[in-house]
Amino acid sequence: MRPPTHVILVVNGIKVQRPVFVLGAPHSGADLIGRALKRSPGMHLTMGRPDVARVVYAFARRPSIMRGQAGGPARVLRDVFAEAWRMVPGACADCSPACREAAGIVGATLCATPEEVTRFGDANPDLIYSAPVLLQAFPDARFVQVIRDGRDVVADMLADPACMAWCKPGMLGEEAEFPNPFFGVNSVKNRDRWAAMPAAGKCALRWRSAVRLSAHLRRELPRDQLLTLRYEEMVASPYTAAERLSAFLETRVSAVSLLGGGYSRVGAWRRRLRPDDRRLVEKVAREELTRLGYLPG
Repeated sequence: MRPPTHVILVVNGIKVQRPVFVLGAPHSGADLIGRALKRSPGMHLTMGRPDVARVVYAFARRPSIMRGQAGGPARVLRDVFAEAWRMVPGACADCSPACREAAGIVGATLCATPEEVTRFGDANPDLIYSAPVLLQAFPDARFVQVIRDGRDVVADMLADPACMAWCKPGMLGEEAEFPNPFFGVNSVKNRDRWAAMPAAGKCALRWRSAVRLSAHLRRELPRDQLLTLRYEEMVASPYTAAERLSAFLETRVSAVSLLGGGYSRVGAWRRRLRPDDRRLVEKVAREELTRLGYLPG
């Protein structure tokens, strides 16, 4: 899976080496890790940049784009991150509210300056679907992925209008490709079934697909390039999680920053999911929930 070496990207006169990408299913806790890394010394990490999101979602919804010839998709990602990471006046105006809040930005202030930055990264939602191309674009990249109980994930997704926008029946139209990891649908014959499925089932399919992609990364990437964290362990022991992140990335990560932005309670699905939705989620994702220890074997 390791691609050939490439010319190092330079942003604001700084070489982009060992960039950090945070991966995970929606509402798995990638935003918490992104917040902590954004506040780490020397780190310039972006979250929710619209230019990055457009490319990420294009790759996610049409996986064949990532198989472009002569490294075209990798060049596209390198170019979009080169722009997203630039530290020039007004650059932070295009960042998401979550990114600006994580950096404590007020007004037109930049979240980072070239004089203090030594490392780059991104925690844009749904980067998990672009992981192979990210590795082609940045062979020395470091990936941090987070796994969370799918039932808690679905409970949070159901309360998130942005996630629910992807659940509309028309989103998986005639032009859709299969298998489609983004929607978690493996073949065209399941399209009508997906369209008629309750929202909880669609969310479970997305979680299941992201978890499968995460498992594939764990098999393919060497240990020095991938760190997997569990949301539940991160919440129960933030200091241990911060130590693991610090050691893996060779930078100081604060446990206070890790959970300082608030987090959803572990096991909240018990009161937030309707019984029918819980049964559907456990049916759709039983194999993954069991393999990860969230359901008894």
